[in-house]
Amino acid sequence: MWRESCAKSTSGNINTSRQIHIDQHSEILENTGGKTALTIKALIEKQHIDQDLSQEVAVRLYLDEGDATAAVDLTTPQTLKENLSVLKKDQGGNLPQFTETMVEEVRKALDYGELDEVVSTGFKLKITRKDISTLCNYSWLNDEVINFYMCLIMERSKEAYFPGVYAFNTFFYLKLHTGGYQTVKQWTKGVDLFEKDLILVPVHLGVHWCLTVADLRKKLILHFDSMGQWNDDVCWTLLRYLQEESRNKKGHQLDSSKWVLRSMRSHEVPQQLNGSDCGVFVCKYADYIARDEKITFTQHDIPYFRMKMVWEILHKKLL
Repeated sequence: MWRESCAKSTSGNINTSRQIHIDQHSEILENTGGKTALTIKALIEKQHIDQDLSQEVAVRLYLDEGDATAAVDLTTPQTLKENLSVLKKDQGGNLPQFTETMVEEVRKALDYGELDEVVSTGFKLKITRKDISTLCNYSWLNDEVINFYMCLIMERSKEAYFPGVYAFNTFFYLKLHTGGYQTVKQWTKGVDLFEKDLILVPVHLGVHWCLTVADLRKKLILHFDSMGQWNDDVCWTLLRYLQEESRNKKGHQLDSSKWVLRSMRSHEVPQQLNGSDCGVFVCKYADYIARDEKITFTQHDIPYFRMKMVWEILHKKLL
């Protein structure tokens, strides 16, 4: 059962007042291996692990939108045209406009071709046409796309006017949650986390992506969920990890009494209105947070963000 924290937001994004209580340990679902939404739902019910999802979230995840994991093979010329059309519209605000050349580059990446063709490499990662096709239509993003995007955020953070960022890959939290600190203590070999400003942790709950962020400048850990779920336990798991990391790498104890932990509420951060966009929300939460920007996008912006992410991954550069 989720407990409401004692902490309350005072500015809509970051400021908080009191430390939260620890929830029960949340279950981490096993990788579903591309099963259909109906199969996933049956698996959850069979294993009795759907306590991580509220009734409302479960309904939204299993909206009858087709198989979100299979859209890679279903991109028709008309569907591709509809996806690309958002790039030709005036986005307004600070969102970059796409040239015809940029639109054509995105089209070629998403058009028919060998699914195992590598379309981008970097950060010791390879993105295939199959991977990048998860950004089309209502597909669920896979680990490869999210990990590549987190690396792009880290790369951008090397510029002088951005906060220093370290992003763990999508397998970190599962390993930490199930095996404890000893199983991941080598993951930061050669990296001093305490020299960073922000630590980003994508969290996968079987059929749902969310994001946990540690702000070392403010001694603050926040959990962001585009379906409004509270998962304070993830925050505590990350804090305990930082305590162990401090003892192991720095030789001293991290004073947890100075830290504030909380799950962001649904009215504080953008929420998805379907069962397929959580991965994109995680990437964009991370993007805005890593720029110290207020998170102002909405579900309306997601189709544009999907196509923008294709171009960014192709060019290994955030716009």
